[in-house]
Amino acid sequence: MSDADGSRFVMRDRDWHPKALTPDYKSSITRSPRQALVSIAQSPSETGGPDFSQLRLGRLDNDLLRNFDNGGLPVGERIIVAGRVCDQYGKPVPHTLVEMWQANAGGRYRHKNDRYLAPLDPNFGGVGRTLTDRDGYYSFRTIKPGPYPWRNAPNDWRPAHIHFSISGPAIATRLVTQLYFEGDPLIPLCPIVKSIASPEAVQSLIARLDMSNANPMDCLAYRFDIVLRGQRRTHFENC
Repeated sequence: MSDADGSRFVMRDRDWHPKALTPDYKSSITRSPRQALVSIAQSPSETGGPDFSQLRLGRLDNDLLRNFDNGGLPVGERIIVAGRVCDQYGKPVPHTLVEMWQANAGGRYRHKNDRYLAPLDPNFGGVGRTLTDRDGYYSFRTIKPGPYPWRNAPNDWRPAHIHFSISGPAIATRLVTQLYFEGDPLIPLCPIVKSIASPEAVQSLIARLDMSNANPMDCLAYRFDIVLRGQRRTHFENC
C-alpha cells in the first residue's frame, strides 16, 4: 500500500509471510524458488489502478445462498462474513473488488479436479464478489464451508476456510489470503497454517464471531478485517 502521500509502496516483510520452502507443506517443495529473490522496481502499471467504477455487479453476486439457485437453498450453516478493507494506516480502501471462493458444507469445491467423496450441492456455486463501500466495508452471505482431507500426509485435514482476493487500489497491493473461523480445532494442526512463524500473523487470518451483525433466527456473522501492505497487513496466502 502506498504511504500517506501516495509516493511509494511499502515492501512486503518476508519474515511475516511464510518461507517459500516449507517441507511439511509437501507441494511447496516442488514450486519453491531455488535461488534468492530479485527485487524489481515497480512500474506505473503496478502502482496505478485498477479502476472498478465501471464494473457492473449482479444483484446477488455477494449472496452465495441465492446466486446459484437451482430451485432451492443450499445445505449448511447460514452465515454472514463481513469486514473492512483498509491500508496500514487504518485508512479505508473504498470501491475495490473483493472476491471469494470456498467449498460447500460437505467440504467439496465445485471444481472438476475435486474428487472428495462429499456430494456437490445443486444450489451452491461457492463463488462471490462485491465492491467495498466508501468506508471500505464489504459483506457476503454464504454457507459455512466444511473441512476436508488433502493429500499432504496420511491424515491431514484443511480447517474450514474461505479464500479471498482483494484487488486494492493498485496491482502492487493485491492480496490473496484465507479466512479461518474462530475456535476451529483444526487450525493449529494444519501444515499450511503451521508454515506461518508468527502467531500474530495467524491471528490475522481468523474471523471472529460477531453477534452484533448476525440476523436473528437466520444467520450467525463473522467479522474479518483485511489490511493491505504495510506493518499490520493480513497474511499473504502461501499456495
